[in-house]
Amino acid sequence: MTSRKTTSADTAQCSTTSHDAATDALAMSQSDVAVLAETFRLLGDQSRLKILLQCMHGSVAVGDIAEALDLSQSLVSHHLRLLRGARLVRGERQAKHIFYSIADQHVSQVLQDMAVHISEDKADD
Repeated sequence: MTSRKTTSADTAQCSTTSHDAATDALAMSQSDVAVLAETFRLLGDQSRLKILLQCMHGSVAVGDIAEALDLSQSLVSHHLRLLRGARLVRGERQAKHIFYSIADQHVSQVLQDMAVHISEDKADD
């Protein structure tokens, strides 16, 4: 991976009014740091990450996720249980099926921001 030089425009972006909110969020307790580390560990699994990306399209059933990703339904259910426990997805029961979607805008934004970050790195090559 190549490193990217920080420009004054980058620095100015980071120094916006959200700086105070970001500073407050970074003052985390040890237990919060542990939860954050566990969340990133969960996101480090390619299957779970693909499941999250599927859920970004809206509510989707376990069977549809399994079919789209060519994974077993039981494996997808296992991953969704872990993701739900980490509050990354939420499930909504409709009759016999549970439909999953991204838990909230924060989760969606993190995934979108990282996708942009990765595309920027590719453009620098």
